[in-house]
Amino acid sequence: LVLTWFALLVTALFMAFKAVQSEGPIQHFYYLNAFICGTATFSYFAMFSGMGWETVAGCRQFFYIRYLEQAVTGSLIIFALGLLAEQDWATVFAVMGANVGMVYAFYTGAVVLVPLAKWLWFFLGVLMVVPIVIALLREFRQTILDKNNVDRIELYSRVSLLTMIVLCIYPLVWIMGVGISAVGVSMEVIFNCILDLFQKVVFAYMLVNVGLYESVPVTQREAV
Repeated sequence: LVLTWFALLVTALFMAFKAVQSEGPIQHFYYLNAFICGTATFSYFAMFSGMGWETVAGCRQFFYIRYLEQAVTGSLIIFALGLLAEQDWATVFAVMGANVGMVYAFYTGAVVLVPLAKWLWFFLGVLMVVPIVIALLREFRQTILDKNNVDRIELYSRVSLLTMIVLCIYPLVWIMGVGISAVGVSMEVIFNCILDLFQKVVFAYMLVNVGLYESVPVTQREAV
C-alpha cells in the first residue's frame, strides 16, 4: 500500500508541476493525470492509515474507499480518453456514467449479505463493463480514425488497450477476493495495487506524449 501510494503521489506531483509549466492542449492532460493520481493517493492514505474499510460476509475486511475512488478516477480516465479521441461530450459523459454504475454494482455486490443478490449485483457490474469497452473500441476509436492522424491513433490505441485490459481484470480480482474468498485480503490488496499502478501511473506517462500535442492541437467536437 505504501509503495503504491508513494508512486501515485510522485506521479501526481510531477503531473501538477508540469501542468503549471505547460501551455496548450497538453496542459489539460497533465491536469487530468494529476487529479487521477492525486485522488488515488487519498484512497491509499486512508487504507494504510486503517480507515476506509468495513467487515463484510465471512468476517472479511473490505476497503470500500477504493470503490469511491474508482468512481472518480475511472471516470476521469474515460474523460481523458474522450478528450484524446475528440469524442463528443454526450458520449463521453454516457460512458463515464456507465463507469459509475459499474463501480456501484461491484460495491453493492461486495457488501450485500444474500449470496444470490451478491452475484446478481456482480453480473450487473460486468454488464456495465460491456458498454464501456464497446465505446472505447468503436465510438471513440472511429472518431479518432476520422481525424486521420497516425500519431494520435497510435497513442489512443495504446492507452485505450491498457485501460480495457485493466478494466477486464478487476472483476476477476473481485471474484477471487470478496466473491469466493479464494485469496486473502493481503493478496487481494496486492493485486489491486498492481492494477492501479498500470491503470493510473503507467497510463499517465503514456498519455503525455509531448511531441504529439505540440504538433497537433486538440479541439473537442461539439456535443451532438
